[in-house]
Amino acid sequence: MANRDYYDVLGVSRNASEDEIKKAFRRMARKYHPDANPGDDQAEEKFKELNAAYEVLSDPNKRAQYDQFGTQGPGQNFGQADFGGFGGFGDIFDMFFGGGGPGGRPGPERGPDLRSDVTIDLEDVMTGVDREIRVVRDEVCPRCHGNEAEPGTRIETCTRCHGRGQVEYLRDSLLGRVRQIETCPQCRGAGKTVSTPCRECRGRGQIRAEKRLTITIPPGIEDGTRLRVPGEGGAGQRGGSPGDLMVLVHVKSHAKFRRQGQDLVMDLGIGFAQAVLGAEVEVEGIGARETIHIPPGTQPSTVFRVPRLGFPRLGSPSIRGDLHVRITIQVPTQLSSKERELMRQWAESRHEPVLTEDRSILRKVKDAFGR
Repeated sequence: MANRDYYDVLGVSRNASEDEIKKAFRRMARKYHPDANPGDDQAEEKFKELNAAYEVLSDPNKRAQYDQFGTQGPGQNFGQADFGGFGGFGDIFDMFFGGGGPGGRPGPERGPDLRSDVTIDLEDVMTGVDREIRVVRDEVCPRCHGNEAEPGTRIETCTRCHGRGQVEYLRDSLLGRVRQIETCPQCRGAGKTVSTPCRECRGRGQIRAEKRLTITIPPGIEDGTRLRVPGEGGAGQRGGSPGDLMVLVHVKSHAKFRRQGQDLVMDLGIGFAQAVLGAEVEVEGIGARETIHIPPGTQPSTVFRVPRLGFPRLGSPSIRGDLHVRITIQVPTQLSSKERELMRQWAESRHEPVLTEDRSILRKVKDAFGR
């Protein structure tokens, strides 16, 4: 099959349009489909060959590579019909009939995962915190234990599918008469029928219930992190395991602190004299205090690092980030006459021109009259 020309397989020319290729495949698929040729190995092989050819020629990129390199082109796996474009005979069947490929009785089905959101403070990231959350979910009915029947009543094998959970039909189609399998409409795939439904769950096998859970949020967690709580999601079907609960953690913004990875960042305002002459200033982080040395001549936006006053690493709380303190200079807006005179003398000694008091008053008068 690998040496066959794919255009010959479908019976089309090399300049055939996409629509012509599709029509050719449909026409030949009707003839060689395994459901139309039960037990015919040659027809099955021919159908695989058709599928391999159609998979390549119906895809513009694959077709261009095939035209240039053939089946031995770089990165190609042409000629090995694995039904990659369809998933097997069942999907080919679905393409023509919209479902109904062969399958077995539905088995246990895992329950759905659920989501819950929780919001914590930035301080909680330092230490970790427990939060109680409310979850509304489907749970296995405690009265019938999920079998949907009122206790003491009979559960009978479905008379339509005889316990298989599926029914089989023969239908006429483009491929001729084909076999189609569907979920039994009488028992909905369960293979059994209940004459007296459970009065608590009304035959669902599940009830809607509320549960309160205490979730431990570890230190160092970041905003947007999802925590998985196994087995606390919705109940499964037909004996399937429950889903999981996904807890999405939100961290509130803080008026004083900012977070950068594991580091804690804050602004610290100091006085003009402290910046000029230097000082020892106490800094309060989250849950800790530290004294930092401000050297003389410190400029605005200077950043001082205080080791290990940042956030713990998630999963390794003994490893901590740092506290970064950014300096801002607090300029006084009101001065006493003595302070003002001292500042003038200081400015005069540094030859820095400043407003005189008379000019300052004159400016205020002009501003008042809009000049």
